[in-house]
Amino acid sequence: MKKKLIPFLIGAMAVTVAGAAAQQPQPEPQANRAVGPAQVQSKAAQPQIDPNVLHAQVLLDRAGFSPGVLDGLEGVSFEEALRGFQKARGLQPTGELDQPTRAALLRDRAPALVTLRVDQSDARGPFVGRIPDDPAQQAKMERLAYRNLLEKLAEKFHTTVDTIIALNDPRKVLRAGAVLRLPNVLPPSRSYERVKPDVAQLLSDLNVNPNQPKAERVVVDKSDKTVRVFGEDDRLIAQFPATLGSEKDPLPLGNWKVNTVAYNPPFKYQPKLFWDVEDTEEEQMLPPGPNGPVGVVWIDLNREHIGMHGTNAPETIKRAESHGCVRLTNWDAARLTLMIEDGMEVIFQA
Repeated sequence: MKKKLIPFLIGAMAVTVAGAAAQQPQPEPQANRAVGPAQVQSKAAQPQIDPNVLHAQVLLDRAGFSPGVLDGLEGVSFEEALRGFQKARGLQPTGELDQPTRAALLRDRAPALVTLRVDQSDARGPFVGRIPDDPAQQAKMERLAYRNLLEKLAEKFHTTVDTIIALNDPRKVLRAGAVLRLPNVLPPSRSYERVKPDVAQLLSDLNVNPNQPKAERVVVDKSDKTVRVFGEDDRLIAQFPATLGSEKDPLPLGNWKVNTVAYNPPFKYQPKLFWDVEDTEEEQMLPPGPNGPVGVVWIDLNREHIGMHGTNAPETIKRAESHGCVRLTNWDAARLTLMIEDGMEVIFQA
């Protein structure tokens, strides 16, 4: 039986951090559909945060070698981020948080956490509460926005709802002015040049640093589910964990090019393109938003129906499947858009 979710309404009721978390949706047991949460194994208990791992994750994120969600837990995404950072810094690529790697990371003197007051602009939403599973019902919504403030803050600070709860008093009332401890992903600048005001706001809302290195090419590697960005002299300048296709919809290997970038895109739901959806279902135009099937970014490639894009379930990156596309966290997808240009080469390799 599906748990009933109560919408989170700022100003209408006082909701604690733990109370808002209880309203978060649970992964659906059925197959991973394009319009629903990605399939992921549930955890019986949340392991305790390792402060050293969390600090390293924050510094890796700030350096452009994303470990995915910042949760203070070791895992394959953390190891691959370490390995990428080590290669880029000329260190032995052990994938371990060894002393030379710690020293290199700590050249960025940023602390692991910041203590901040929740801003009114974040607290006002809009929030949509429960999002229906049915694409036809989703199509009637104005926007597939965040369900509540806790979900928005988790994405803004590149973390998870569980991590925010672990870092703070779960009895704290979640509203504008509430003081929270959060992962320190604050960018050094918010001067987003050469982008429209709405795009600048999106980048700021995701705490994306506007000062990104320029890419020469992007390599999407199926073997380790990783997107690598190379700059001048074929130097590795950034790396992101990704979800890459599935057995039914494999990653289309080959050399492609970037056509264009779309922010906050709507999504045309076409059942005939999805093996796990009945063809008799009607097509739908789903509204934009971070909880849409492609998140807040679509990087279109010159391969029909294939792109690199965001997600509505960042904690499942590298642990789920896609319908052939390259799925990143929203913040990593947004960061990648500042590195690439139209016409840039994107290599999909095994």
